[in-house]
Amino acid sequence: MLLSIALILLCGMSAGFLVRKAHLPALTGMIIAGIVIGPYVLNWLSEDILAISSQLRKIALIIILLRAGLKLTLDDLKTAGRPAILMCFVPALFEIAASIVFAPVFLGVSVLEAAVLGTVLGAVSPAVIVPGMIRLIDEGYGTDKAIPHMILAGASVDDVFVIVLFTTAVSLAQGGTFKPAELFTIPFSIITGIGAGLLCGYLLAVWFKKINVRDTVRVIILFAVSFLLTSFEDSYGAVIPFASLLAIMAAGFQLRSSYTRLALKMTSVLDRMWVAAEVFLFVLLGASVEIQSALSAGLHVIAFLLVILLFRMAGVFLCMIKTNLSMKERLFCMIAYIPKATVQAAIGGIPLSLGLSCGPLVLTVSVISILVSAPLGAIGIESTYRHLLEKNAVKV
Repeated sequence: MLLSIALILLCGMSAGFLVRKAHLPALTGMIIAGIVIGPYVLNWLSEDILAISSQLRKIALIIILLRAGLKLTLDDLKTAGRPAILMCFVPALFEIAASIVFAPVFLGVSVLEAAVLGTVLGAVSPAVIVPGMIRLIDEGYGTDKAIPHMILAGASVDDVFVIVLFTTAVSLAQGGTFKPAELFTIPFSIITGIGAGLLCGYLLAVWFKKINVRDTVRVIILFAVSFLLTSFEDSYGAVIPFASLLAIMAAGFQLRSSYTRLALKMTSVLDRMWVAAEVFLFVLLGASVEIQSALSAGLHVIAFLLVILLFRMAGVFLCMIKTNLSMKERLFCMIAYIPKATVQAAIGGIPLSLGLSCGPLVLTVSVISILVSAPLGAIGIESTYRHLLEKNAVKV
């Protein structure tokens, strides 16, 4: 396992450095490195590291969500307002609807299979979007209109919404019946997740004010609480709908509101941790991509993905109606909502494991969606934000 860890760090950082030299986002190189050293190409990574790959990716995701929460303020969320709420579900609905319409045409599947495929593809990737938006906040781009904060909030809830729809679609494909009550788990899981996170953040702030320990120790405690929140969802999520990733971000947000000075110090610690976590996240994400499936697919799959991405972008544009955003800023929001990776890597293989006839196709299209949209979205964010957004004073 130690050899695999060394390969992940060295190959990931080297690929990221080389890609940066070409003025592309480092994560693109890291994903490619993961594909190359992963089990489907060179197979250099041990089975032990691959067995815990999903857990390591989740830890990295927790780091970026904590960073995001610790950088959010109530004023930012008030400024983001209505568009942030709409972006939690409107773009995903547009993309799922487009899949239902166009998947039978491009891929020859039934309407129900198209719905399953659409709910797999409909979620954006917090792993790609959140680090990009944090960078914008740090550099002060679009912050006066809370553009990165709006995208952060929308992307965090988007996944919860889509995964519930995916569960419903898979149940129908297995011969089950549609239960309207299942849709009520979406707002319930959001409310319980945010509520639990705010409570944890408040209690931690009170405790941290009373104990005299190093900031690093406080960060470790915050991590432990975050792990407990995700473990609760894993163990009891079927009984009590609970969005743990939202809870983690909410905990960071509440900690920032209750103990701002400490939150800024903890952010500095997490920023340094992200240097290594980023490499693990994107290299292991690349290692999970079955490149043979992607190579065996035709151009019609890529054409299908581009069509439904256009519908997603149209959904984002609709969310911006009656806002004070310029056309350039609206275009940036549309570009920033392109990336897919985390959710598709996590659930893309489920229909196949359940024996659904559309399983192989869903897995293949999921793989290609990662290869196409993650670099495309990351490159789009990286290459356009300085031109499409205004630079504002950096908030402390």
